Amino acid sequence: MSKIHWKPGTMIYPLPAVMVSCGHQPEEYNIITIAWTGTINSDPPMCSISIRPGRHSCEIIKRTGEFVINLTTEELAKATDWCGCRSGRKYNKWEKMNLTPLPAKIVKAPIIGESPVNIECVVKNILELGTHHMFIAEVVNVSIDDKYLDEQQAFSFAKARPLVYNHGHYFGLGKMIGKFGWSVQKKKQK
Repeated sequence: MSKIHWKPGTMIYPLPAVMVSCGHQPEEYNIITIAWTGTINSDPPMCSISIRPGRHSCEIIKRTGEFVINLTTEELAKATDWCGCRSGRKYNKWEKMNLTPLPAKIVKAPIIGESPVNIECVVKNILELGTHHMFIAEVVNVSIDDKYLDEQQAFSFAKARPLVYNHGHYFGLGKMIGKFGWSVQKKKQK
């Protein structure tokens, strides 16, 4: 086996391709597409997003201290890409992509109605890291569209067909290979 060495970079892929909504008033509502996002703590539930400081949404989130992570689907692929390529300073992304801003339960930022999962977040810390500012946030509410629930009332990835980002490209997810712990699970006795 031969290894090729590249310059240091972010090669942790795939990542969720999410649309982050922000703003307190309808006239400032905005959406930014983010792949630099992730879970960082379980209790309290916390996550992070990283945004370049020159982006319109970065200013809004710094001022309001909250945002919503909206998971995306294969059906939302065009809107996800478009919202990542156009600035909210010049375009109303909601109107251009026919997305529906709905009231969140806790935060003032809107949720995207077409998203299968909406994660309401309150900023706890901002780390200025270089090219990006990382917003560390506590999750204060999660909304799930019930059409994506299975018979056990669990979120169904098969129904949602989530969108992921992989080194400049968008992909859907494939088949399930196993569940957590399946490799060490004891076989049931007959």
